[in-house]
Amino acid sequence: MPWSSLPSYLSPYLVETPWFRIHWYGLMYVIGYLAVYLLARWRMKRESFAMTAQQLESVMMWSLFGLAVGARLFYVLFYDAGYYGAHPLEIIWPFRDGVLVGFAGLSYHGALIGIITTSLIWCKARRVDPRMLADLVLPIAPLGYFFGRIGNFLNGELYGRATDVPWAMVFPTDPSRTLRHPSQLYEAFLEGIVLFCILWMLRKRYAGWNMLAVYLIGYGCMRGISEFFREPDVQIGYLFSGLTIGQAFSGMMIFVGFLIIFFQKRPSKVVSG
Repeated sequence: MPWSSLPSYLSPYLVETPWFRIHWYGLMYVIGYLAVYLLARWRMKRESFAMTAQQLESVMMWSLFGLAVGARLFYVLFYDAGYYGAHPLEIIWPFRDGVLVGFAGLSYHGALIGIITTSLIWCKARRVDPRMLADLVLPIAPLGYFFGRIGNFLNGELYGRATDVPWAMVFPTDPSRTLRHPSQLYEAFLEGIVLFCILWMLRKRYAGWNMLAVYLIGYGCMRGISEFFREPDVQIGYLFSGLTIGQAFSGMMIFVGFLIIFFQKRPSKVVSG
């Protein structure tokens, strides 16, 4: 089959019945979380982290809650406040025409805020050093993004801008049937594989809040690059000078990352082994 026709043969649903649908995207979230968990357990066995498996499972469950709430609310507030202001029930109602379809509209930047917030609350409640948790999880977190972006691709959502490159694709969810960049795959590579390799190589050099800073700067750069190929949200479009809202929030991440480095009075001591 032609490469450009490939998405037309993909279904966004792993299971589809008259009563409910299981999206590939949801499955990819599960696989991504499982990959991060298993690699974190692997690191805990081979490196010095003052955490138990039960604590890791607990904080990841907390972070999953923070991810869901943060991603949804951030999208509602910053990406489509007008629509959800007129349809407030749809913020929390996962049904459409009597079918369970989940939530359309989640934001990575909101998910990150939610995860950081719930993780800090968990660390304070359990008296765990949050710097140690950052050392353990942040270098491997991009693995989850890789699977999440593959889920976006299978869903035919968040597709790229119009192009005539040889690997351009027609996505069935695009009403214009235009050849477009498979930007989800670009993001899977940049935000997932490339960022993972960078953070993994730097995990012994940067620790604590410095690791958080490197993570913020790294993701902000990878997302900022990929946004040049991604179609902006139709209800927002471009902000100024051809930049998107995703690039604006990613720029803020980079800024915060450099602020963290600037306010570090001395290099953080490695909390992990």
